[in-house]
Amino acid sequence: MHLRHGATHDVLACWFGVGRSTITRAVGEMRPLLAERGCTVGPGVRLRTLAEVIDHLGSAGKTGIVDGTEIRVRRPAAERKDRDIFVSGQSKQNAVKTMVLADVGGRVLLCSPTKPRSCADITHARQSGLVKLLADGPAVEILADAGYQGLGTQTGGRVVTAPHRKFKRNAPDSYEERYERQRKAHSSRRIRVEHGVAHLKNW
Repeated sequence: MHLRHGATHDVLACWFGVGRSTITRAVGEMRPLLAERGCTVGPGVRLRTLAEVIDHLGSAGKTGIVDGTEIRVRRPAAERKDRDIFVSGQSKQNAVKTMVLADVGGRVLLCSPTKPRSCADITHARQSGLVKLLADGPAVEILADAGYQGLGTQTGGRVVTAPHRKFKRNAPDSYEERYERQRKAHSSRRIRVEHGVAHLKNW
């Protein structure tokens, strides 16, 4: 309860009808057990800003994966003028969107501040400063989905998206096979960011 929801020791003591010192001792006993099984924050790099994440990926020669995800929220108050911008055209619910940047292992490196759901993924990336950091910073490969198409040209090819479909109809059979093969290969490379997003939402 403490690790998953951030409940304070005082609140937990009240819930379980014990003293605060009992909760403190229980948390202290559980942390080593969890750490033995890999559930811990290890010592090392601490990344607090998007610029630090890009520098870290560049210095380590690693590939990053970016994706946008939405979180459902309560409907804004009726007197709020901008309440319509929170409506998701995809899920038809009120939501906010955040941009998640992970490494190829699925470890979340950064979760950006939220924007109303109507904000497009590519707009969110531009407003967060990702495009400028990639254009001016180290040579980093960032894998992205179709929602970020167009950033590749703005960042010197550092943002790699799924291949753009050239034929909307009557495509040659050879093109369809090649397109599907390239699309699946790209999806398999960037699937780890979905694992990172799922881990965030589970916790």
